[in-house]
This record gives sequence, structure tokens and C-alpha cells, in this order.
Amino acid sequence: MENTKVKKKVYIGLGSLQAFIGLGALGGGFMLVKDPSGSALGLPMSFLEGSPFSDFLIPGIFLLAVNGLGSMIGAGLTYARRRYAEEIAIVLGTILVTWIVIQVVIIRSFSWLQILYFIFGVIELGIGLFIRQHRFKAA
Repeated sequence: MENTKVKKKVYIGLGSLQAFIGLGALGGGFMLVKDPSGSALGLPMSFLEGSPFSDFLIPGIFLLAVNGLGSMIGAGLTYARRRYAEEIAIVLGTILVTWIVIQVVIIRSFSWLQILYFIFGVIELGIGLFIRQHRFKAA
């Protein structure tokens, strides 16, 4: 599948998804780092019962750095069609899916946002695998 228009749409779609995920994670992560109690985001401390965390600082740093900055870097590399864009998408999608599964296990409940971001992670992972399978060239 070497059609240039198809390749361009796939990369634009993936980059846009990564940018959307990244912007949301930057906002959420920043709020958790700024206020580790979680109250600014309406997160009760009871969500952390049974977890290794006493507050939301470490999860906030991870959200900000990995899902936020990582996804924004991934988006930039994808838009530029860099050589390892698909591998980065595969890794970021896997991290996002794992992040959501761990959240649900720790807090023992889930929200529509977790379902949405789980789906986004699966889509990101799937597009990365699709690009790799079809051996799209970076240029």
C-alpha cells in the first residue's frame, strides 16, 4: 500500500490522535503536579487506596512526561514521517492502554474518559502496527 495520499492521511490521522492525547495528558498531568491532592480535577484521595502512592504527584509526573510530552514528541515525529514514527506509536499506544488498565485496577472503577483513552491507545497501537505491516517508507 504505497499510495502517497493514503500514506499522508494515515500519518496525519495518527499525528492528530497523538497530539490530542498529548494535549489532554499535559493538562491533566500539569494539574496533578500543581495540586497532588487531585482536588483541582475532582479526584478523591480514596482512588489511591491500595496503591503505592500517597498522593497524585508521581502519577501526575508520569502523565505529564510520558503520555503528555511523549505523545507530543510522537506527534511531531509522525507528522514529519520520521523513520521510527510507527515504533513510537506502538510503544505510546501500549503505554496508554497499560496506564488505563492499571488505573482501573487501582481505583476499582472506571469512567467514560478511561474507556475513551483506552480506545485511543488501541487505535494508536493499531495504526502503528498497520504502518509497520505495510512498510510505509518515512519519506
